[in-house]
Amino acid sequence: MIIGVVILIFILLTYISVSSTEKESKTSIVLNIEDLKSMDFSRIDSVLIAPTTLYKANKLKTIMQGQQYRKVWSTPFQFPILQLDTLHGGAKILEEGGGKQTHSLKLETKDGYIFTLRSINKNPEPLVPKWAKTLGLENIIVDGISAQHPYAAIAVAKLAEKSNLLHTQPKAVFLPRQNALGTYNKDYGNKIYLLEHETDGGKNWTPFKQVKEIVDTEKLQESKMELGAMLKIDKSAFIRARLLDIVIGDWDRHSKQWGWVVIENETGHMAIPLAGDRDNAFFSIDGIIPSIISNKYILPDLQSFQEDIDYLPGLVMPIDIYFLKNTSRENFIKEADLLQNKLTDLAIEESFKAWPNSIFELDGEEIINSIKSRRDKLPQIANEFYEIIKDKDYLTEPLKGSEDLKLPSSLIRCFDCP
Repeated sequence: MIIGVVILIFILLTYISVSSTEKESKTSIVLNIEDLKSMDFSRIDSVLIAPTTLYKANKLKTIMQGQQYRKVWSTPFQFPILQLDTLHGGAKILEEGGGKQTHSLKLETKDGYIFTLRSINKNPEPLVPKWAKTLGLENIIVDGISAQHPYAAIAVAKLAEKSNLLHTQPKAVFLPRQNALGTYNKDYGNKIYLLEHETDGGKNWTPFKQVKEIVDTEKLQESKMELGAMLKIDKSAFIRARLLDIVIGDWDRHSKQWGWVVIENETGHMAIPLAGDRDNAFFSIDGIIPSIISNKYILPDLQSFQEDIDYLPGLVMPIDIYFLKNTSRENFIKEADLLQNKLTDLAIEESFKAWPNSIFELDGEEIINSIKSRRDKLPQIANEFYEIIKDKDYLTEPLKGSEDLKLPSSLIRCFDCP
């Protein structure tokens, strides 16, 4: 009954918003590709462009659908030029990838490193349900991308460094049309991306020695079937990584967004967590319609980044239960204290120097204040996080991305079941 009323309110408000808002072109992008076809990018180091003006809004639309990061998306950013034939001596394209919103290219360099180009601009069209298209409500779904900060990953990488955690070393780049793209020129050329290390495969680029391999969660489980108790994960690092996720408001942390750096040691093998895909860090939603949708009774995991956490149980993922179910409260508190000590005011503020002033001055101070507020509450957050996981049942279904693995029931339940 409640959900039905909410849906009716949502549709009514949506009609009011769409009918009162100026029609926007989905191809309204500051970068005019037609003017760039004849440019010789080999003679240019960088370009100053804005990701898109698609999310600009009048006052009524802002009230109904929120302010989000609209100004950031339409603010010019200096993107270095990326030529594939000069990336670590030259890179070839292995395959296309990405999720429903993000287009990506997987690259391999001549010296064996694996990189991913992940599109900064998103394509939410595959997420638009048929009923929304029938009612002409695509605008609402498409506009939701404005809640994502296009350069969140860059600042988060610096925060991860301060926290003694691995990251994928993301860099914002402009990929011009070029011979190395071949048949991919049409779909991928003259666009902006995050260039980052892949969370699966390739030559070791991390500071760790004795690295056996870099794998995704699915391959880690396959290795677990082979190695058994000889393969463990660094639970302390994973707890700290998940607490950092909560501090930065990254609510979408399913198992496919994690890689693992497997090192050999005296007792066997240890897998160190490697977080990828930071699209939803600092996720910010306001306005009447998004506030209704993000209610904890409708979408408990969809939470706006602010000084206080709205609903911590909504941020607990199946991967937390899978890897941390049998971990002590003391370990959670210890990592909370450690993270709190590492994320000093100065450390947080220095991390955001990775953004140019034109970007930082729009939302930087507000984001920093929210991070500091959450950091100050880390011991309480860690204790509650532990209690939620402890009270959850073991998993009965495989983790996302592991559905095709023939895992024994014990390995479906958790990684190290007692």
